[in-house]
Amino acid sequence: MVLRREEWQLTPANLHLGRDEIHVWRASLERDANEVKMFWATLALEERRKAESYHFDRDRLHYVVGRGMLRTILGRYLETPPSEIYLTYNDYGKPALAEDRGGLRFNVSHSHGAALYACTRERELGVDIEMLLDDFASLVIAERFFSGTELCELRTLPAGVRTQAFFNCWTRKEAYIKAIGSGLSHPLNGFAVSLTPGESARLISSDVGPREATEWSIINLDPFPGFAAALAIRDRSPKLQFWEWQ
Repeated sequence: MVLRREEWQLTPANLHLGRDEIHVWRASLERDANEVKMFWATLALEERRKAESYHFDRDRLHYVVGRGMLRTILGRYLETPPSEIYLTYNDYGKPALAEDRGGLRFNVSHSHGAALYACTRERELGVDIEMLLDDFASLVIAERFFSGTELCELRTLPAGVRTQAFFNCWTRKEAYIKAIGSGLSHPLNGFAVSLTPGESARLISSDVGPREATEWSIINLDPFPGFAAALAIRDRSPKLQFWEWQ
């Protein structure tokens, strides 16, 4: 599935997340001082301490805005003030609500000032966004992290589309391992995804089990020019809505 940029919509006043729905939000982390101040007020003590640990101002501001946006989005679904959202993390850093609130599940990713948030109920999901960087999209890195199937496919592609294909692969793999909650502890070359631009995004095979690939959907996202992004969810017929942060 490929989403066109113009399909992102402004959120309605009364936002509702049905049990069969997945909501994906896109946002820029570049915000004015008043917004940064507002987001700072929503953060937990440990989040403020982490923000203060960043050496560069831009990284610190992006972190504050990113966490504040996450809390604000979750607060809309939970009808709870953002500062009263309590989060926990598994051993690999995947965030979750500290208490189950209507089965709400979420995931977040950001890259170079662009952010994606994904929310659903009762199902785990993962999302990833990456800026397209030619110097990172090398065969040397692909040989280290991609499966044999993915590497062979990447090598057959024209040089002009190879960066896009590389990051198609990278974001789909990251979204999947974030969804299953294992992070980079799961070998990236232990499963395969599609990567050729213009072809359907999908999980081809997985070392988790023989039926794993049949149970997942990989959604190709197009949130901003110059970025690749993907969503992974254990659902063969996901019902998606796409929101613009405002």
